[in-house]
Amino acid sequence: MKLIRRLSSLWACAALALASPALADDGYRLWLGSAREQTSPVPVELSDDSPTLRIAAEELRRALPAGSRPVLLARADDPALAGLGIERQALGLEGYRVQRAMIGGREMTLVTGATDIAILYGAFAVLRHMNSGGDAADLALISVPKTRLRILNHWDNLDGAVERGYAGQSLWDWWTLPDFKHPRYADYARANASIGINGTVLNNVNAKAQSLTAPYIAKAAALAEVFRPYGIKIYLSARFSAPIEIGGLKTADPRDPAVAAWWKAKAGEIYRAIPDFGGFLVKANSEGQPGPRDYGASHADGANMLAAAVKPHGGIVMWRAFVYADTDPEDRAKQAYTEFKPLDGQFADNVLVQVKNGAIDFQPREPFHPLFGAMPKTPLIAEFQITKEYLGFATHLAYLGPLFEEVLDAPTGVRRGETVASVITDKADGQALSGMAGVANIGRDRDWSGSTFNQANWYVFGRLAWDPALSSQALAREWAAQTFGDDPVVIDTVVAMMMRSREAVVDYTGPLGLAHLFATGHHYGPGPWVSDLARPEWNPVYYHRADKQGIGFDRTRTGSNAIAQYAPSIARRYADPRSTPPEELLWFHHLPWDYRMADGKTLWEELVRRYDRGVAEVAAMREQWATLKPRIDAERWTKTDVFLAVQHREAQWWRDASLAYWRSINGLALPAGSKAPEHSLEHYKQMRFPFAPGNPH
Repeated sequence: MKLIRRLSSLWACAALALASPALADDGYRLWLGSAREQTSPVPVELSDDSPTLRIAAEELRRALPAGSRPVLLARADDPALAGLGIERQALGLEGYRVQRAMIGGREMTLVTGATDIAILYGAFAVLRHMNSGGDAADLALISVPKTRLRILNHWDNLDGAVERGYAGQSLWDWWTLPDFKHPRYADYARANASIGINGTVLNNVNAKAQSLTAPYIAKAAALAEVFRPYGIKIYLSARFSAPIEIGGLKTADPRDPAVAAWWKAKAGEIYRAIPDFGGFLVKANSEGQPGPRDYGASHADGANMLAAAVKPHGGIVMWRAFVYADTDPEDRAKQAYTEFKPLDGQFADNVLVQVKNGAIDFQPREPFHPLFGAMPKTPLIAEFQITKEYLGFATHLAYLGPLFEEVLDAPTGVRRGETVASVITDKADGQALSGMAGVANIGRDRDWSGSTFNQANWYVFGRLAWDPALSSQALAREWAAQTFGDDPVVIDTVVAMMMRSREAVVDYTGPLGLAHLFATGHHYGPGPWVSDLARPEWNPVYYHRADKQGIGFDRTRTGSNAIAQYAPSIARRYADPRSTPPEELLWFHHLPWDYRMADGKTLWEELVRRYDRGVAEVAAMREQWATLKPRIDAERWTKTDVFLAVQHREAQWWRDASLAYWRSINGLALPAGSKAPEHSLEHYKQMRFPFAPGNPH
């Protein structure tokens, strides 16, 4: 009997082993998977030799299944391809084409493009196609990026801290650079190239002038050397007052010839060390950062002065439109439009104005920024936040693909068919520059971004930057298949969780268009009651304006009239609460607590329902994830399970603290069936988190 029980136990263990991946997975490999055990690698031939083509060949040799057709990597102008009808001009510099072809009397898989980098993108497209369920025997792929610039913004500081970073210290070890080039730098570049990212800003937009000194230029040059074969240019955030701080000048006025000469010389110094340096990213006159307005000059004056310095070298300037200052006490959401719209057409042709997806600050939900469509004479680059400053840091599951897609698909109302995506792509007004920037969520954590599901946000950003018309749901499925394997149960379950996750965070943090209700500074947890900070727009009460009568920010003509910054068709929709989408209702309207929603519920009842729904969604995600335990490696399953438990607890905290506060204002009872908060409002107000990650201490 003991033997039978022992055999039964062994059989059960064997069955579990068959259902589970054999190897642990710490997340380091990201969506790129592991190399196959190749006894006879597929032949991959190169029509020319370069570091980039060698990388592409090695990727294919170690990943293509045995028995696949031989592969040829060749530029589209190669004479051997002359009879294939490849439209080289249509591919541009980065587009690729993959096809079955007879070349020299042999049937081969051809990966081609105008440049070596395009061929590398094509090689990664082959692997993506195969690893997400495609057939290696029938490859016919063609894709051209819709944007020129696909850039990660690292908010990394020289001391190794990452502002709004939740995956450990900075990936860049400035102390050991330029001498030691950590292998992770190449792995980082490889991951970015696999999704089409072609640029990275190394340092925080709250920049230190020392980033532009000779020692740090040499360190940046070492990183550029690693990144170059992967098609990634580096950029630096430039502190506007650097001529004073490291140049010995008495002014940083962009109209001063000595200042312009200093920047011209500095640009020359950088380009001598990094010939393919991309240019500068600038945060100016925002949150205390220096800028041209300190001298009575305009943003165009400042941007154009820097643009003139880098233009002889082919460089660009990305000038952020995030101008968060106390210059518009009426409504912070109006500031960027007010300052930048009048400057349309005044920027140099190598300047892009970098505009956040919404008018406030990377909230879980914001209406699209009114500057999109409002500056037709100026190239705009859209800025999204991949790191989850306001979406639960690294521990909350919040797939941001739907957020990105929601903004990109938004009609501007300015011209027929125009969307945010068309404004920032090559369709935009014939502009030579276009792009998307994402605030990176990458650090030194072994899994790069703090959790497996955070990797999906890096992935979907890169893929949407390449083509904003792609579906966030299709990309979630694509990522899940590459990350977890081809088990359809795993893929279906994971995608279902991902597609509901961002809306759940919106529900338990700021439903119905509420925004910026976070605790002070670190933005960890709720703080809708905060009202004692020095400037009005630093306080959450500024944004929700709740009182005994109602809640919400009136941005119609009876309030700040921020709706006037949108095209008339959009403004008309937002002017009436009945035509305003419920998800944005309280962003644009201050409404009575008993305002009747479309289904007859009062505003208060609907608000409570959404808080409850957010918590319930997280509970449901936990249950779904639990069913996958036998199908996913223990390391990643366990970490995600723990994080979902944290998220559930913190969603409940958000719900309880928020409802306790709203009830202290409106005096209303909770709807039937909705539980009272676990603690008193005072309990939640007393909670402190002095060392929350990602916040300067």
